[in-house]
Amino acid sequence: MATTPSEAGDVWRALEAVVQDRLRTRPAGSYVVELVDGGHTALASKVIEEAYELIEACGSEEPAAITHEAADLAFHVLVLLQANGIVWRDVEDELSRRFGLGGLAEKAARAQRPVP
Repeated sequence: MATTPSEAGDVWRALEAVVQDRLRTRPAGSYVVELVDGGHTALASKVIEEAYELIEACGSEEPAAITHEAADLAFHVLVLLQANGIVWRDVEDELSRRFGLGGLAEKAARAQRPVP
């Protein structure tokens, strides 16, 4: 019996592979292809829209709505990253680099060096 990504605890990696495949094969009717073909401004606008919807859902204090909107935002961030040649591992590496730094200390260190 095949293991689903949620059972394996690796939905993110499975989703990332699907997005990469869509961008590589460009199947007709693909939402991912449509998003990326809309260009940076359209894709960024979609991420902003989803972030706003998450914030609104948090105001409702409905856990299911918050979870739903967080998943929408995560998906669109993943597509935005992929469209820019960034894989989730790159984000993990950056978070790992910051791990153990207090938020204010990390922010102060960032202000002292140029962002790549």
